[in-house]
Amino acid sequence: MLQLNFIRENKEATLAGLRKRYFANAEAVVDEVLTLDQQRRDTQRELDDVLSQSNAKASQIGALMKAGDKAAAETAKAETADLKARSKVLADSLRQVEADLQSVLVTIPNIPHSSVPEGRSADDNEVVLEHGDKPQLHEGALPHWELIKKYDRDGGPIIDFELGVKISGAGFPVYKGKGARIQRAMINFFLDEAIKAGYSEVQPPIVINEDSGFGTGQLPDKEGQMYYVTEDKLYLIPTAEVPITNLYRDVILPENQLPVKNVGYTPCFRREAGSWGAHVRGLNRLHQFDKVEIVRVEKPENSYAALEEMSLYVQSLLQKLGLPYRVLRLCGGDMGFTSALTYDMEVWSAAQQRWLEVSSVSNFETYQANRLKLRSKLEGKTQLLHTLNGSALALPRILASILENNQTPEGIKIPDVLVPYCGFDTIS
Repeated sequence: MLQLNFIRENKEATLAGLRKRYFANAEAVVDEVLTLDQQRRDTQRELDDVLSQSNAKASQIGALMKAGDKAAAETAKAETADLKARSKVLADSLRQVEADLQSVLVTIPNIPHSSVPEGRSADDNEVVLEHGDKPQLHEGALPHWELIKKYDRDGGPIIDFELGVKISGAGFPVYKGKGARIQRAMINFFLDEAIKAGYSEVQPPIVINEDSGFGTGQLPDKEGQMYYVTEDKLYLIPTAEVPITNLYRDVILPENQLPVKNVGYTPCFRREAGSWGAHVRGLNRLHQFDKVEIVRVEKPENSYAALEEMSLYVQSLLQKLGLPYRVLRLCGGDMGFTSALTYDMEVWSAAQQRWLEVSSVSNFETYQANRLKLRSKLEGKTQLLHTLNGSALALPRILASILENNQTPEGIKIPDVLVPYCGFDTIS
């Protein structure tokens, strides 16, 4: 959530940032915030004045009674009662205007960083770099949803989409045999690499309450994309970012504990309402998938250096897996609601002849921290910290790319770095 004093003191910069995002009715929304803020401050001042008068009158009553001036004391009592009644009305008005102000503030997305390119959609994202050669596959090479049928053994294919439909529905595949072992191998590889890079592993819950969803910005923006457990009023997590970042909700971190670097593996759940078409076939888009997430809490002055470091770290994983990839800087119209700057990493799928997004690395600056009340005392002053997160990595499209890019007429070659984890070097 944007800080109110930032909007108040930087109206034009706020409007410019919202226009870069193509945020609808930016000027009207910002004007509403400023009007409500002025009402809040006026009401608070009036309430403070009435309470001050009430306290002064109350302190007079005893002295007047002691002096024997009963009439004046009764008058002071009546005036005090009127002031108390007035203070109650003002307190109710203040609560209402604060609620109205909050309800508008939470609809405003983060302001893009100055380096974010102009643009409305994914077509306008900036390609920062490309790495690796796109593999040239043999004649008859197949996309992964067809390729797995070649390895249908007695127990069925290594990824069974039909069995997942039977158990749960579309978008919930069953991984079997070597398919399951590759999944486990990737999870352990990604966790081990993160720990080597200085991240501390946590294993968080995979359901969250409403406060946690609000803290990282999923609520009230994305409730339609989240699975909701109505009886307990809990949400299945869309990413480990949510529970891991919420570890620090309502926390004042000592400066000597910064930066915070956490990594966690979780299953993730997304309804993906409205998704259809060839681009969502197979592993390309799922309702349940596995992901290893890195989360950082940084001093404001260090957060963009940390973002670049996280981008390079994710790239190092892709390089070790031998996958050709590119890095995109997302344009204003394609960024997530809470992000100030996002890099997407996409892997080339040789069989599908398209780029597949496998990671997003984002700096939220103070946007999440303001909701979370995540602070530290820096240079003698309590300040909001910066939060960052990144996929390191999301498994489904990584697995799809490994299967497709490494297929040969004899079988599918497993990346060397995964062989010690899964115990085989080929699927044949």
